[in-house]
Amino acid sequence: MYIKDVKVENKTGLHARPATFFIQRANEFKSTIWVEKEERRVSAKSLLGVLSLGVIGGTKIKLMADGVDEVEAVDSLVRLVESGFAE
Repeated sequence: MYIKDVKVENKTGLHARPATFFIQRANEFKSTIWVEKEERRVSAKSLLGVLSLGVIGGTKIKLMADGVDEVEAVDSLVRLVESGFAE
């Protein structure tokens, strides 16, 4: 298992459009990937799950993956979040 913390940089957080980009990226990988906010963990490949976290700008989240491409998956998602989803 590979885990990294990241701060959501864009002002609006993981609302519909950024969340869509996020899950599309997550689905490019074979590993099982989770997003955790506080004590709540959801699949990074589920739009409803990611949206249900209510992640707003400035929130720290934890990205976790387990599988053959876990490091690449988490690092790729961290870069996407840090980029602010090009907003």
